[in-house]
Amino acid sequence: MCGRYASTKDPALLAAEFDAVDATEGDAPGPDYNVAPTKSVLAVVQRHPRDESGEPDPSVTERSLRVMRWGLVPHWAKDLSGAAKMINARAESVLAKPSYRDSAAKRRCIIPAAGWYEWQPGEGRKQPYFINPNDGSSLAMAGIWSVWWQPDEELGRKAVITCAVLTIDAIGEMTTVHHRMPLLLPRDHWESWLDPDSTDPSGLLEPDPTLVSELELRPVSTAVNSVRNNTPDLMDPISLTADAMPEPTLFEKS
Repeated sequence: MCGRYASTKDPALLAAEFDAVDATEGDAPGPDYNVAPTKSVLAVVQRHPRDESGEPDPSVTERSLRVMRWGLVPHWAKDLSGAAKMINARAESVLAKPSYRDSAAKRRCIIPAAGWYEWQPGEGRKQPYFINPNDGSSLAMAGIWSVWWQPDEELGRKAVITCAVLTIDAIGEMTTVHHRMPLLLPRDHWESWLDPDSTDPSGLLEPDPTLVSELELRPVSTAVNSVRNNTPDLMDPISLTADAMPEPTLFEKS
């Protein structure tokens, strides 16, 4: 976890839901029902706005919706090749691991999702499940982000903004499909998690049992196994009776 998720709302709706301004500037990806590593995704950040000279105003913060690339690349990385292996960061070690600790202290974000997919091991196959809120609201997955500077022939350097989802030990019904799950932030934790002046989020790294208990977990078609499939029906529930069992397909690891 978490190797795939769904992001279905447009930037205007997400900005309103997360009390943010839409700063995607027309670069936002469209609805994606099978978000995979290294794709462009939407994330919420809160920063001090800068003046014309680039100086931040410490007295004001602004929450905004941004476009990032899923798969964190530390600023000191030589290239982007390791991004697909860094889509998730373990909450238990995020404050200590060199690849993540600077971002965890200074650059935290929320990655909105309609829900995420998980695969339950079985005999000869893995059954995918979709986990989402049962009230239609977005999940607020705790994330971290980083800036990597890519050489550019025209601009000299181009900023590549990348992110990762924090994961924790699964709790409640989530343990029936996988031993890990994303760290989901309740609304009353959003401000503290995004606070750019707070460098110690250790008190926010535990799951909220009430929030997790309100999630719906349903089996879905193995069509989601292929990243080439990207339609709303990937999120639709299926029957697991013997007569309706879908044919197994090769699971593409992410």
